[in-house]
Amino acid sequence: MKVFKLLLLIIFAGTVTAFTILKHNYSEGYKIGDYATDFKLKNIDGKMVSLSDYKDVKGFLVIFTCNHCPYAVAYEDRIIALDAKYKPLGVPVIAINPNNPSAQPQDSYENMKIRAKEKGFTFPYLLDDGQKIYPQYGASRTPHVFLLEKTSKGNMVKYIGAIDDNYQNADEVETKYVEDAVNAMLKGEPIQIETTKAIGCSIKV
Repeated sequence: MKVFKLLLLIIFAGTVTAFTILKHNYSEGYKIGDYATDFKLKNIDGKMVSLSDYKDVKGFLVIFTCNHCPYAVAYEDRIIALDAKYKPLGVPVIAINPNNPSAQPQDSYENMKIRAKEKGFTFPYLLDDGQKIYPQYGASRTPHVFLLEKTSKGNMVKYIGAIDDNYQNADEVETKYVEDAVNAMLKGEPIQIETTKAIGCSIKV
């Protein structure tokens, strides 16, 4: 009996360890040069949105953001400005709320619709229902940006991280990470800073 119990304990420990490793690898998300898989998520207008819906684009600014986080709120106007600047150039913003509404009610689908209307969002604001997409990307904060370049092989990850170096004051920004990355991508030049640390609230699960 003792041997049987010991065997069960070993099997259980091995299973937990394997699960932990798999979970860790999965949560690491994309790296620069990876190809991001497409998704199909519900927009605030009730329609489902996929990257494949955009036929004539050069890339995407996929930004994981939300309603409640003060960092995300601080960047809302800058995200709107990014969409205004780069959508005409073929790089639209696709915003995704990764939070679990049960854990953070301010980020419910209904509140997403209210916030988007208040701010006049010019881009899709999608709900990661079931929280299946943000782990694939490896998003950990709101906001967290992933610049994708549309290629013949798929949507290649070109930049990951923060929007700029000053969330508190847009007027005191010294380095505009996202703008620099998009500008370089559109020119076919190397992106000098490919990754930065995303500064924001943790994703609520």
